[in-house]
This record gives sequence, structure tokens and C-alpha cells, in this order.
Amino acid sequence: MEISKPRGTRDFLPEEVAQRRSVESKLRDVVKKWGYGEIITPTFEELELFTLKSGEGIIGELYNFKDKGDREMTLRPELTAPVMRAYVNEMQSFPKPVKLFYFENCFRYERPQKGRFREFWQFGVESIGSAKPESDAEVIALAMTLLASVGVKGNLNVGNLSVLRHLLSQVTADVESQGNVMRIIDKMTKDPAEEQNLEMLLLELKASFELVQKIKAVVGLAGKDGFSAIQKARDIVGQLPELDAFEKTLVLLSAYGIHDYTVNFGVARGLDYYTGIVFEIYADGLGAQKQVCGGGSYKLISLFGGGDVPSTGFGIGFDRIMEICDKTVDQVPSIVLVSKPETHAESLKIASGLRQYVPVQTDLMGRNFKAQMEFANTTGADYVLIVGEKELESGCFSLKNMESGEQISLSLDELMKKFRN
Repeated sequence: MEISKPRGTRDFLPEEVAQRRSVESKLRDVVKKWGYGEIITPTFEELELFTLKSGEGIIGELYNFKDKGDREMTLRPELTAPVMRAYVNEMQSFPKPVKLFYFENCFRYERPQKGRFREFWQFGVESIGSAKPESDAEVIALAMTLLASVGVKGNLNVGNLSVLRHLLSQVTADVESQGNVMRIIDKMTKDPAEEQNLEMLLLELKASFELVQKIKAVVGLAGKDGFSAIQKARDIVGQLPELDAFEKTLVLLSAYGIHDYTVNFGVARGLDYYTGIVFEIYADGLGAQKQVCGGGSYKLISLFGGGDVPSTGFGIGFDRIMEICDKTVDQVPSIVLVSKPETHAESLKIASGLRQYVPVQTDLMGRNFKAQMEFANTTGADYVLIVGEKELESGCFSLKNMESGEQISLSLDELMKKFRN
């Protein structure tokens, strides 16, 4: 009986793993240079952690279960809530801002399709403790830098929810109703037909005609000239201090060298906990699932028993960027060591020395000399090193370049020096 992998999961074979690790390494290198430290949280958490954040409706998307103590648990569907929980448990006394990053697998029980899996990987950042434009600008610039480091050109859309929230507060004080409106606005970015549903919901909430028109105007407000778009927002809602902070964020983005973006007040993210700056990054070559990064400023910590602490963060869909990024793996010369039964033990000593510098394979199958050479060809090794009786006696070993066919004799010291460099 052959057992298949679970639906919505994947096996990554060595070549693909090498590519993924190479991309991961580049992302890690960037984020550490920006002063972020890695955090690892449990693969499963209490179910309530995610229902507090996203509501009971999320349960249908989760791999949830009861443990042997009859406690409601779930595999993590995302990583922001676990990081906030860890902050409340362990880091409230840390100097602010607390700057964290993570790279872990997550799980969602949903219909698998192109670019979406039931087990997927997320690379993300959370900057905890600042509500200043400086924090917002750094997080957005970091997201763009991370994508650029792996050859992904992203189209950045930046918005600010404070304008919509200001208008919605005049429609209803009910947080759940405001959230329902935000979710429809989020859908409108993908399906303009949702505009009718937006109007119907606002009318159900007894919004005035003037307010409905203002909300629709803000949702449709977007442009490459960010400062002009912000001024148009002021014309609609008046002089909000959050718009002054938004302008400063754009000035700081310019200082980071980020000039090509769209200010889009219709970016809603569809999640209740975002408070101000929101942003999404799209990339070509992914079809409908073109969003590769999303984030913004939010307040979640108070939900989990902490104080009213602001945060800004984002998540990168690692599986999506793997479809379009530069997957070049740094090549290290590899060696297949060919020996005879009589010289095999000595060849292992030589292999151990060389493995300080390069990958080395030795025969594990009891193959003869010819079969070992054929094996070297099939593995794509760069070099074959012959360790026979004659070589051991003379102290000079034949090293064959498998691409050029050139063969040279080197002493053990010369071998080590060649690959050490």
C-alpha cells in the first residue's frame, strides 16, 4: 500500500530545498542587518489565541483539535498573534521598540489551489512599541528591501485607515459593523462589483447620502503623487492629525530611496485590528494571487492581556515569492572520492580533511573503480579525486576536473590549499 502526502502539502526534494534555503538566507541576512532578532513560537497554540484576534468564524479554516487534557488547540494559521502572545508573556519589560522577525510554517484548512497550500511558509517582521511615522516607514522600507534582495520587484500600495475609520465612526460606533464594512472595501480591490454591497450595507447602517458619497470617494482615492492624494483626503474629511503623520511617513520613504509607489486609501486589508498605515505589495507573474506582502500598524497586545501597545509589521508569502524570485544557489565545488577496497579507509581520512571546505562523497555501495566514476558523472560532481595504492605511496593524488577533463596531481597539502581558498 502506497501512502501519499496529505492534500495541500508538498515534499521538497534536495534541489528545491537548496533554492529555498538560499532565498531564506538572503532574507535573514537583510533583516538582521536592520536590527531585528528572530523569534520562534510553538507550532500549535490555544484556539482562543486566534478566535480572540479573528473571531469564531476562523475556526472553519483551522486545523484545530482537543488534546488529551481536553483543551482546545490548533496548528497556527499565522504568526502575528503568537508573537504578540509571546510579547505579553515574556517581553513587556524589554526596551522599545522590540524588533522581531520569524520564518515558520503555518496551516490553514482551505481548498488548495495555485499559490495556496494547507501548509505554507511565512516570513514576517513585527516592530512593537512605536506608533511614530519613523516605525511605519522603516517597516515598509524593510519589506521592499527584502523583496529586492531576492530579485522581486514589488508594486507598493500604501494607505491609511484612519480616514475611513474617521468616517465610519460617524456611521456607527459598533466595531463589528465597522469591520464588516472594511471587509467589503477590501474585496472591492479585487471585485468592483462589491461597490453595490458597500452601498447597501451603509444604507442598512442608516448612513446619510453625504457620508456614503464621502466613503466611496475615499475608497476610490489613489495616485502616484502621494502628497496630492493626501490633500484630496483632507478636502473630504478635514484636517486629521493622522494625515500629517502619513505625509511624514512618505517623506521618510523618500529618504530610504523609495519613490515609486501608489498612495491608495482603498487598501483596507479586511482585518479589524489595523489602525493606521496599511500597505500591500504586488508582483507580476503570479496571476490573480499577485500579492506577495501585506502589513500595517495595529493594536493586538491588549487583546491578550497586555497594555495598549502599538505595533507595525508585515508578512511575506514565501511560497509565492519562490515562484518568481532569483533562485540562484551559490555553487560550492563538489568532489567524489574514488578509491579501492584496499585504500578506502585511508580515503575516508582525506575526505574528512576536505569536508572542512567542500562537499565530498565517498563510495558506500562497494562499487568498482569504473562504477564509481560513472556515479560521479550522474551526481554532477565538479571533481573526482582518485585515492589508489599508487597515489597513497607517492603522496600525490589525481584530481580530475569533470567539466574540462583536465587531470592534475597534487599533494595532500596542495589539495587542502586549493579548496580552502
